This record gives sequence, structure tokens and C-alpha cells, in this order.
Amino acid sequence: MTEEINQQFPKAYINIDKATKMSGFTMASDVLTCSLLRTLAGSKPSGKFLELGTGTGLSTAWILDGMDNNSTLISIDSEPKFLEIARRFLGNDERLHPIETDGGEWVENNKHQKFDYVFADTWHGKYLLLDEILSMLNKGGLYIIDDMLPQPNWPEGHHEKAIRLVADLESREDLLLTKQVWATGIIVAVKK
Repeated sequence: MTEEINQQFPKAYINIDKATKMSGFTMASDVLTCSLLRTLAGSKPSGKFLELGTGTGLSTAWILDGMDNNSTLISIDSEPKFLEIARRFLGNDERLHPIETDGGEWVENNKHQKFDYVFADTWHGKYLLLDEILSMLNKGGLYIIDDMLPQPNWPEGHHEKAIRLVADLESREDLLLTKQVWATGIIVAVKK
């Protein structure tokens, strides 16, 4: 069985994908993961969304595609070269608020904010400041991470970090958790 998506890609996706390849960015989210992100976004009408790790905006495009018109998405990245690609192709969407800053600094300065959906696609909110991000989730809020199966671009010792993160998430009593051995390895959790 092939893992293909037989549905419409977000309008901006193809242009972002071309610009991503030209930029040399190699950490883009898998299209299967992106499809799931869109589907889950559709479950949060009038939702407040947070993406940690915009990259070039590939996953951002899918999240926006699943959101309704009353939802908002804050997307954080520290790399201006890549964030500019997201801004170029998605910047006209008033629901999107791309912010160029250090993820850890942003989390520390915004702990008071609450979200219905968090996609943590970078170190902050995943391997760093996990407790802080999970405390920013509303009851019923979704916490989503990918790249939990071994990846060719993982640095030495990263596999052990991933194992510890999964064990930490499994031990929490404030989350309902599903681990998926699919795409790049996805975990979806709901705040109890």
C-alpha cells in the first residue's frame, strides 16, 4: 500500500515547497504529517493555534488550510531566511502572526497565553520548556510533535533524547496520548 494523499494541497504549498528546496532548508515537515495537522486543525473552530518552528511555512500552510476564519495562528521561528519564505507566500492571511524570535525567549515571555492547539516542531516546546508549553494548553487542547522515529538527520545521541521525551510524556497524568508509528513518528496528546 502506498502512502499517498489524494486530496487537495493548500494553495501556497507548491510554491513554498519550490522555494524551500531552492533555499536549502532540509528540516521540512513530511506531507503526511502536514495532512494530519490540517485535519486536527479542523477540530478546533475559533481556536488559538501555536506553531513552534515555522521553518519555511510548509506545515503552516496546512494548519491554516484546516483552520476556520475565526481562528488565529502564532508561528515562531528564529531563522529570518526561512521565515521570509513563509511570509512571502502566507503573509496575506490575517489569521497568521509569524514572529521572528528565539523560541525559548518567546515561551518565557508568553507563559500567560493559552492555546487550543500546539505543534512543537523544534527544540523549544519539545525537548526544552516542555512543561511550560503543556501548561499553556487549554483543557481539550492538542499537543502535536513529529520526527519521533529515527531520522537520517538526527545528531549523535538524539535517539536517546527522543526516548526520554516519550517516556516523560507517557508518565504525565494531565495528557491522553497516542503514539503513531506513521510518517516520521507522530505523537498527538490532549490536555485533560
